[in-house]
Amino acid sequence: MGFECPLDLHCTYTRDQLLVALDFLKPATVREGVKWLPEKRLDVFFVTLNKADKDYSPTTMYNDYSINESLFHWQSQSTTAADSPTGQRYIHHRERGSKVLLFVREFKADRITGGAAAYTFLGAANYVKHDGNKPMNITWRLERPIPAKFLRKTNKLVVG
Repeated sequence: MGFECPLDLHCTYTRDQLLVALDFLKPATVREGVKWLPEKRLDVFFVTLNKADKDYSPTTMYNDYSINESLFHWQSQSTTAADSPTGQRYIHHRERGSKVLLFVREFKADRITGGAAAYTFLGAANYVKHDGNKPMNITWRLERPIPAKFLRKTNKLVVG
C-alpha cells in the first residue's frame, strides 16, 4: 500500500480496527460507507451486501456484489456524480496516485453477538468502468481474486 499496514488480505476486522490500522484515529466520526483518507491517498469502502429495509434508507440501499472472483460491482453514494470531484477521484485514482480498498460484510449485524458485523478485507481495487450518475455504478477489478469460500457470499447472482 505504500506504507506500513497491519491489515492482511481476506482477514476480518471491525470497522474501528481497520480504520485505526489505516492510521485514522477517530473511527467514531465515520458515518458513511466510504472514507477518503487524503494523507494516505486512500478511498476506503465499507460494503454491506445484504441490506435490510429497517436498517437503511431508500437512498442507501446500494446494489453491491461480486460479478466474479476478480470483478466487483459497487454503487457510489446517491449524491456522487461522475463529473464531481469524488467521482473523478474514483475514475482516475491510478493516474492520480490513490488507491481504493474494499471491505465487505454479508449483514449489518453479527448473527451471534447481535453487534455490528465485521468486514472482510478484499484488498485493493482498480477502476474498470462506470455507468449511471447519482449513484454511479462502478465495476472494480480486485488486485487479488476473491477466495472461493467468500465468493458465494459476495455474489448475489448465484442461485441456490
